[in-house]
Amino acid sequence: MARRALFVCIKNSSRSPMAEAMLRKLGEGGGWEAYSAGIEPGKEVNPNAVEAMRDLGCDLSGHRPRHVSDFQHLMFDFVAKMDVPDIGDLVQARWMENWDVPDPARG
Repeated sequence: MARRALFVCIKNSSRSPMAEAMLRKLGEGGGWEAYSAGIEPGKEVNPNAVEAMRDLGCDLSGHRPRHVSDFQHLMFDFVAKMDVPDIGDLVQARWMENWDVPDPARG
């Protein structure tokens, strides 16, 4: 059975979808399912994130920001939070940690 990882940031438009795409690329065949979400989802993915990930061979052009509550029905093995408060009431996780990743939308 595959392990699940969830990456959560504010808008799910840069950091978390980039992390999701990287795990999907690096974890191919490694038994990981990758997801991403936001606590206040934006309207679209950041075009700079799309361009940066394209350079790494990852396509974010089809990503649509989602709210973390969309994943309440899943159990995650790992959750990485980036600049978000406690989401333990919204997400079931075996392991959750804070990642200090600056928001690229702020420059």
